[in-house]
Amino acid sequence: MTLLGAVLASADTFEARLRFGRFVGMVSSEENTYFLRAFQALGVTKDRRAADPDTQPTAGFKAIMREAAETSSYAAALSVLVVAEWLYLDWASRAPKPLPNNFVHAEWITLHDNPDFRGFVDFLRAELDRVGPTHADLCRDFFRRAVALELSFFEAAYADRN
Repeated sequence: MTLLGAVLASADTFEARLRFGRFVGMVSSEENTYFLRAFQALGVTKDRRAADPDTQPTAGFKAIMREAAETSSYAAALSVLVVAEWLYLDWASRAPKPLPNNFVHAEWITLHDNPDFRGFVDFLRAELDRVGPTHADLCRDFFRRAVALELSFFEAAYADRN
């Protein structure tokens, strides 16, 4: 939410602020409700969520989101958001059909593979393409680090399964 607040505050057009405002609303309502229901279904209590330590990649991604937000740079915040949201769309759009019976999986896929979300990711990419060239070094730095952290996150998740 901090990164989304920063991108909303630093957006350089009214139209972009409206788009981010709608997205903040969705993340803080529908998506948040989904995660709370998923945690309940999986038996992950609030105490456990608070007590379990972050993995190194998770801590790193939280740190880069805070760092991007603290720059007050629209371009920096976009660079991190594009990586995360585009990756979610890519994963969800490759999910086999029909969707799994378990709502935890099916609803995550639906949240990240629908026309509105696809349009939002297209918007993010277009915004980064628009403002990024003026801040190329900054964008490249945040984008590359975010990609490396996402890769580390998934590698760690799969390593725990072996």
